[in-house]
Amino acid sequence: MNILNYRLYYFLGVGGIGMSALARFFSHYKKEVIGYDKTATNLTNQLQDEGIACHFDDNVTALESILSSYKKEEVLIVYTPAVPKEHNEYQFLLRNNYTILKRSVVLGEITKQFKTIAIAGTHGKTTTTTLVTHLLKSAGINCFSFMGGISKNYNTNLLLGDVNDKDAFVVVEADEYDRSFLTLHPQIAVITSVDADHLDIYGNAEHVKEGYALFAKQVKTDGTLIVKKNVDNDLTLSNKRLIYSLNLDTEYCAESIVMENAQFSYNIKSPVEAIYGVTLGLPGLHNIENSIAAVAIAQQIGIKGDVIKNALRSFSGVKRRFDYRVKTEKVVYIDDYAHHPEELKATIGSVKKLYPGKKVTGIFQPHLFSRTRDFIDEFAASLDMLDECILLDIYPAREKPIEGVTSEWLLSKMKLKDKKLMTKQQVLDKMKESSPEVLVTMGAGDVDSLIEPLEKILNTKV
Repeated sequence: MNILNYRLYYFLGVGGIGMSALARFFSHYKKEVIGYDKTATNLTNQLQDEGIACHFDDNVTALESILSSYKKEEVLIVYTPAVPKEHNEYQFLLRNNYTILKRSVVLGEITKQFKTIAIAGTHGKTTTTTLVTHLLKSAGINCFSFMGGISKNYNTNLLLGDVNDKDAFVVVEADEYDRSFLTLHPQIAVITSVDADHLDIYGNAEHVKEGYALFAKQVKTDGTLIVKKNVDNDLTLSNKRLIYSLNLDTEYCAESIVMENAQFSYNIKSPVEAIYGVTLGLPGLHNIENSIAAVAIAQQIGIKGDVIKNALRSFSGVKRRFDYRVKTEKVVYIDDYAHHPEELKATIGSVKKLYPGKKVTGIFQPHLFSRTRDFIDEFAASLDMLDECILLDIYPAREKPIEGVTSEWLLSKMKLKDKKLMTKQQVLDKMKESSPEVLVTMGAGDVDSLIEPLEKILNTKV
């Protein structure tokens, strides 16, 4: 299949971070790209500014009008599993025998012709993917990159290389949801973590591990698998592999970690070339660990230590990943995508370490009824690390409500005294009347709609 042979690429769920990157890819190659999503967002607004038409009505009549200008064989439908199968447009396209491919299959087809670097893991994959991309770009290496977040260095989730260069690399965030990462055949792969998640798909933690073990088998026979130490213990792997960790005695790890002025400096132990005096502008020990994985990849493709060191220093991070929105003497506001108990623990722990003695207020929007149900006790324990917690209602995404699974239930599980359930408007009203010392918004749903209003309110208190 030549994935560039179609005239029209129609995206069901175009506002997703992975879908929007694919839409941008085909638009770059002068293809007609049109997308549907449930609601308009900043991302869909950006796509429209770039010439990608988006609509937000589940309207089969309008879709028929769009498709009438094309032969059926000229149209490729790309969908995300986040769109329910009973969706009107999906059902219409299915009944009329259009070519319909999942996002992951399309990404797999694109990456076939290049050397693929795939980063998988329950946590850390977006930052690691973006770090690897920045390392390759800094070294002048021809690469494409499909990132799971908006890179602050490049202000996009897609970077393009030379499609005619068969030695080009493509860096991809390998999504474990729906076992999507099994469409990839990487030359180099990283597994950052295998904590249980998406149990609506996998059923239990053992099946999650089986999924990652299958992903490891996708690595080419002459390729390289890089795994975190505890992951190596959790999975049964037949591959030859490199092991990394934060600061354990592994092939790749950090040594002599020092934090000063919210920046880490450290040395990197490596079997290829040790690197001394590295500085990383991102807070959190988990980001040092992400950088170790990225360095392991960079060295496997021959990037030298001085280039790596400079690139790590200039790396600006990813939007919605420990993203400072306000940072003054009086108030700090950080936004983060954390939506799993382990991610909450890492984010809140990093904030506490950076701002000892300060009151940390967290606003958290649980994401998915099934995830909230499956990890209710773990969520409660992580949120209890806060000094004050404000819960929003659960963001359903692709799911229908589950009886008894509510934010009220999560609130009742928490031991923290200063906790409350609010609407978004109540949050904004509260922030106008109060002066938080350190505020953190967390979640993967539409909690991001609070970011700009909160930023404006808090900037008036500076």
